[in-house]
Amino acid sequence: MDNKSLIPVERVESRILLIRGQKVILDVDLATLYGVSTGTLNQAVKRNKQRFPEDFVFQLIRIEKDEVITICDNLKKLKYSAWLPYAFTEHGAIMAANVLNSSRAIEASVFVVRAFIKLREILATHKELAQKLIELERILGVHDKAICSLFDAIKKLMTPPLPKRRCIGFGARDREE
Repeated sequence: MDNKSLIPVERVESRILLIRGQKVILDVDLATLYGVSTGTLNQAVKRNKQRFPEDFVFQLIRIEKDEVITICDNLKKLKYSAWLPYAFTEHGAIMAANVLNSSRAIEASVFVVRAFIKLREILATHKELAQKLIELERILGVHDKAICSLFDAIKKLMTPPLPKRRCIGFGARDREE
């Protein structure tokens, strides 16, 4: 089977969602990738329940389903469906390929894993960038204080001195003249 018949990694990445703090792919998208119906995928998972602990797969609740449908254009058909979709983590997606045991599922699982890895790398890069920004803000905060003090000093130097008031009357200074 050639790679052109499979969904490209970029399209797989767009199917990966963040739900309950985990990167997951929904059963409907995973079934499409693996070339089976959603029912066939879910049936294989139910038959092999011991291979799918909660950290591999979980069922969405109604609120999560509604939110996902609102966000993802490709899931509009789920809007009127009575069933709640299952969400597969990276490990759950690999296990699903193993229980389906079809050549397409095994081949597609490689693309799914690569998409998860790429997203993990992107998130790591964002974390490093965020850390560098925090450090830069801290440094700038110190510099801001120094710059503000410098501006205050410059403003004081720019403020003209108050004119000296001459005293009215006779003083010691006037006698020496």
